[in-house]
Amino acid sequence: MTQATQSQQRGIQLSETALRQVKSLQQKQGEELCLRVGVRQGGCSGMSYMMDFEDTSKITPHDEVFDYDGFKIVCDRKSLLYLYGLMLDYSDAMIGGGFQFTNPNAAQTCGCGKSFGV
Repeated sequence: MTQATQSQQRGIQLSETALRQVKSLQQKQGEELCLRVGVRQGGCSGMSYMMDFEDTSKITPHDEVFDYDGFKIVCDRKSLLYLYGLMLDYSDAMIGGGFQFTNPNAAQTCGCGKSFGV
């Protein structure tokens, strides 16, 4: 198995606030994990975002890997077609807080911000 592509040009952008938050969540897991980001059918607008931690051993040659100071964001190439240029941010506001997706490829976005249409 070959190593997945290490992209210096970042197709998925991560704000400093989001990076701090995912690193904090990763440390609570107590393992060397990466953040997998992707899309799936469903949600209010047709496609929904998905993200979860997973073991780095699950990175495949069909994944793009974006390195942020040693923290890896992984995205399968099919999802990256819909997510290229995505900005992942984080807010700790009491209303509307959490991870926020700003996707330049989305033709429409639902009110919850967790799904989009192209």
